[in-house]
Amino acid sequence: MKTHQYPVDLTDEQIEEFGNELEAIRNEVFDSRGDRDRAYILKVIKTQRTMAVSSRFVIYLSLFFIPAWGHALATWPVALTLMGLGVFALGIAKILENMEIAHNVLHAQWDWMKDPEIQSNTWEWDTMSPSDRWMHSHNVVHHTWTNVLEKDLDVGYGIMRVTPMQKWKPAFLLQPIYFILLMLLFEEGVAVHEQAIDDHLKGKNKLKDFTPLLKRIGYKVWRQVAKDYIAWPLAAALVAIPISFYVPFSPLLVFGMVAGANAVANLIRNIWAFTIIFCGHFPAGAHNFTLEQVEGETRGRWYLRQMLGSCNIEG
Repeated sequence: MKTHQYPVDLTDEQIEEFGNELEAIRNEVFDSRGDRDRAYILKVIKTQRTMAVSSRFVIYLSLFFIPAWGHALATWPVALTLMGLGVFALGIAKILENMEIAHNVLHAQWDWMKDPEIQSNTWEWDTMSPSDRWMHSHNVVHHTWTNVLEKDLDVGYGIMRVTPMQKWKPAFLLQPIYFILLMLLFEEGVAVHEQAIDDHLKGKNKLKDFTPLLKRIGYKVWRQVAKDYIAWPLAAALVAIPISFYVPFSPLLVFGMVAGANAVANLIRNIWAFTIIFCGHFPAGAHNFTLEQVEGETRGRWYLRQMLGSCNIEG
């Protein structure tokens, strides 16, 4: 018997059987967790942190090859090559932290280890979005309502029309521009990806209703800005001050170069995260759903909707 409205030729009983099979796989995976998994995440965290610190020191090292030093290797090609390597490695380190470590830690994937430093309720990731707010918008809202219009904020992120099921608006004519801006500023976009902010833009609430939320986000944004664009550049500039008495080497130039390097590393992370995430639910073949379709949804139907609304990528 078929009473569901999903775009598949399966009976209700077949969907529930399918859900039971996936639940069995889930339980099997849960039961298999152990030392091998623990060793894996500890190794990834160590690799990521080593890469993050090393890449920043390579960026610092590149400053000693600026032509002002006057030694044989002090040329812009050498300096920029070293800085490029440092920037690329820092971008990869940020991708590893956000996508492979933090994303899964915040999904409570590693809570079973009972390690206080690798827990979903203690981990603060290297991006502007506060961990607890992302856990709500992603784990609670997105994964509960994956690709359900009017519920899943990830459907177009409130600024793009990604399915014919969305009502067309003239503002969508500019969405190629929104697309590029969101790609470049993905870290900032994720930070303000909140239902309360979306409701405010639609005139459904007042600013005072979510001022505490904005302060929470603002504090995390400041922490990230202070780390990447003040602390690390300032450390390099302070070292450059005494050196500048002997080498025509401006501390302000040093500050700007390190801040710029960090900005490019963040840009690398933003573009990668944006690309991977957009490939997850928006390509042709991914299905969207209405609230009517998911009314009274069972666990088996939820599993099916997750698959119908998601895409595999390779490359």
